[in-house]
Amino acid sequence: MCDREKSPAFLQIMDATYGLISRVCMIMAGVALVVMTVIFAWLVYGRYVLNDTPTWAEQVSLLLIMVITFFGAAVGVNQNRHLSVVIFRSIVPDWIRIFFVVVSDILMLVFGGMMFWYGMQLTQFKWNTLIPLIQVSEGFRSLPLTICGLLIFLFSSGHLIRLYLGHDKRKDSIE
Repeated sequence: MCDREKSPAFLQIMDATYGLISRVCMIMAGVALVVMTVIFAWLVYGRYVLNDTPTWAEQVSLLLIMVITFFGAAVGVNQNRHLSVVIFRSIVPDWIRIFFVVVSDILMLVFGGMMFWYGMQLTQFKWNTLIPLIQVSEGFRSLPLTICGLLIFLFSSGHLIRLYLGHDKRKDSIE
């Protein structure tokens, strides 16, 4: 592991950029969670107090869930906090651990690329259809998937670059 000061300048720029993107994604997911909570509070109030259920609440909440889920997943990949099983990697020798870390990063890179590619096609396909009750493009449902795929691709590329240059800081990878 290397300190940030010893990292090449382009890695520092990459880390700063990816850190900023991650913070923006976390803020967007957090705001979406708060907005969804307010919407559900209004839904319950409308249904049980006013006896008039707001019909748009469910559709807007489904859009917000997409933002929360996919932007949160992208941040998890960047911060190496995504769902993974590391018990096996922690009990094997370093050279095997490095191999599994590289394979894992490559698989995440391919997965992110496929999410981006097919998410983009799905978003384009659904763009001219409107979501009932809120009259917003259906493409907004799959747009977070597309963005998340691109971010996972970029973040996994960054992990591989850091690993190749010997500046990988992930605790689970190489000590």
